[in-house]
Amino acid sequence: MPLKEFQRKSLRRRGHNLKPVVTVGTGGLTNAVLAELEGALSHHELIKIKIRTENRECRNAMLQEILDRSETIIIQKIGNVALLYRAAKKKKIGSI
Repeated sequence: MPLKEFQRKSLRRRGHNLKPVVTVGTGGLTNAVLAELEGALSHHELIKIKIRTENRECRNAMLQEILDRSETIIIQKIGNVALLYRAAKKKKIGSI
């Protein structure tokens, strides 16, 4: 379900002071990077990532692949830093 504009604004405010927790380097999207991304998203709903590549088309393609594979929503993108959001999965009451 898409977020409403006031929700996006609130998330942008929350994400303003965050530091990037995942960096995609020159090696691109490896399984290790995707595992780190998944771990960060499971602990935090809102994270910043940095994609270190000079080629804008390549950076946008990597970001789109990240969005598709991690089922996240992009809240904001400035240069090579993106703010991503994925709602936390609710635990069932009584589950371990």
